[in-house]
Amino acid sequence: MTITDLAQVKDKMKALSQAIRHHQFCYYILDNPEISDFEFDVLFNELKNLELKYPQLIATDSPTQNVGYTPSSDFKQVPHLRPMLSLDNATSMADIANYIQKILKNIDDPNLSHNLSYLTELKIDGLSLSLRYENGFLTQGLTRGNGVYGEDITMNVKTIKNIPKILNRPEKANLPNNIEVRGEVYMPISAFNKLNEELSQKGEKLFANPRNASAGSLRQKDPKLTLKRNLAFFAYFLFDNDATNEFSYNQDKQLEMLQQLGFDCEPNFKLCHNLNEIENFCNHWQSQRFKLNYQTDGLVIKLNQASLWNYLGSTSHSPRWAIAFKFPPEQKSTTLESVTFEVGRTGVITPVANLKPVVLAGSTVKRATLHNYDQIKRLDIRVGDTVVIEKAGDVIPAIVGVDLSKRLNDSTPIEYPIRCPSCQSPVVQNDSDVAYYCTNFNFCPSQKLRRLEHFVGREAMNIEGLGSTILSKLVSQNLVSSVADLYKLNQEDLASLERMGVKSAQNIMASLEKSKHNDLAHLIFALGIRHVGLNTAKILASHYNNMADLSKASQEDLESIEGIGPIMAKAIKEYFGLADNLNIINELEKLGVNLNNLKQNSLIDNTLDNKTFVLTGQLKSFTRNQAAELITAHGGVFKDSITNKIDYLIAGDKPGSKLLKAQKLGIIVLNEQEFKELLDYKD
Repeated sequence: MTITDLAQVKDKMKALSQAIRHHQFCYYILDNPEISDFEFDVLFNELKNLELKYPQLIATDSPTQNVGYTPSSDFKQVPHLRPMLSLDNATSMADIANYIQKILKNIDDPNLSHNLSYLTELKIDGLSLSLRYENGFLTQGLTRGNGVYGEDITMNVKTIKNIPKILNRPEKANLPNNIEVRGEVYMPISAFNKLNEELSQKGEKLFANPRNASAGSLRQKDPKLTLKRNLAFFAYFLFDNDATNEFSYNQDKQLEMLQQLGFDCEPNFKLCHNLNEIENFCNHWQSQRFKLNYQTDGLVIKLNQASLWNYLGSTSHSPRWAIAFKFPPEQKSTTLESVTFEVGRTGVITPVANLKPVVLAGSTVKRATLHNYDQIKRLDIRVGDTVVIEKAGDVIPAIVGVDLSKRLNDSTPIEYPIRCPSCQSPVVQNDSDVAYYCTNFNFCPSQKLRRLEHFVGREAMNIEGLGSTILSKLVSQNLVSSVADLYKLNQEDLASLERMGVKSAQNIMASLEKSKHNDLAHLIFALGIRHVGLNTAKILASHYNNMADLSKASQEDLESIEGIGPIMAKAIKEYFGLADNLNIINELEKLGVNLNNLKQNSLIDNTLDNKTFVLTGQLKSFTRNQAAELITAHGGVFKDSITNKIDYLIAGDKPGSKLLKAQKLGIIVLNEQEFKELLDYKD
């Protein structure tokens, strides 16, 4: 293979890594996945296969070498006593057969091989949790985090009713003083439906699925809110923290012991002895899972003989003694009755399929997004067609095909509107985008309402009580036109709305006042700038001290920031180029909304005084994020890539290509000890 070919493979691997990290961020941090588990697995497996073929190109920060995503800074980060690894995924029985063969090959002991069994459980679609107990008392609860460090959410964990705060201690169990229990937090479907009904009545944004609801609920800053969400927990691992042998019991005995201690375990597990038994178990639950009161998206198959787990070991990402199998999505046929076009907050016009109702994956489906006009043309979909639908990840309905043999003779292609269905303004398509837009950005009623909904959302300004129903009333009564108008409301305005009590009005006013003190990143995201998600907003907030500095940034300056591409930079520049947008920002400032980067006030000192740093390799005393936080806390700037504008490269163990590039550019290279000395850091 030529150097050019290797460079192309490396670029492909880098692009896959960037895409995977983006979707990990959406899943683990925002609790708002943009793609299905299956689509994510396709990306991950493609990267993994390339790394197997070209091991010399594996990057130290590759998603295959790490677990999960960086923990939220909202909670204290605590190191796990042992890594919380993810599981390799199987998508077919052939994959499971290969998993079993690898175990048999690695053990290579006929006496053992004939007596192996596999504990097969339903895979709960929730949030992984680690619980620590000392002398029978619950002392700490941690999320998975990045697999090495987790978030300390102990107070929230203690609100989950079926997690024992004090363990039952069977006399014959000879239980050690310090144990760790791992399992999955989930939201029962009945609790999920009730929660969404309550949110709907308040006119607030609904959760997409129980997994998102449980993750968002578990990571609330106020434990009282977590308590109201009725979360539950299934335990599946028991570790002895006092013993040199981590695994004291086989997996089936672990579940038995966990139940004796007072934990609930997923009840539908089975001890299988061969592939045929695993396949029968899978076939049964693939159709029966929708009758359960919790969401499951597959199976987890573990070697039952836990004494062999240490022998088989793990990769940096997953154990070799367990594997997850994802159920293929259920598909149904139904009729496309009509297509309507909805206008989003940025003016994007999205086609929505209205379907003849059909029960799919446990719920009745009436609508499915068609994404954009390109999707309509690709499928050649027409009104009256018999279409095949499935739920991506058993959650989001999508049309995946058309049965052309049943097409009506008089069917005609779907035409995209040339005028906005909300305000009748002209519709345009940008050269660099597949989407069509309404051109009436500031005065289109649908855009206006969607922008308000986005602005008050949980990931934006988090203004509780202002759901879509109340916002619609405020707009229709001319009390609110722009996001700035929200801060001009008074209690009397709110109390005058139909079905709005005095107490509710007081709560909204309190939430509006609280939101004025949000950080700059959440305000940038709340403004609804095209292509700017929360992650991008955080990147921008880390580079600019305030909104004024950001608004004056040139497109070239924006493009020079790691993670900001040309399309994004152009959209940001265009947003701040509109006088109406600047007027709204000025109004927000006059009304007391924070427009500054609050982190500027948390500097330890100015030791590094705007010096720029890049990190390569692994540090012994800090994680990558901890090093970045130390740099910014001392007035420095942390970057991801080497350019001639970088002042220092911190080189840890196993440095990558950044070291060679830095040396060629004459950049000062610091080892870990020199970095500590620069900060006068004491261990």
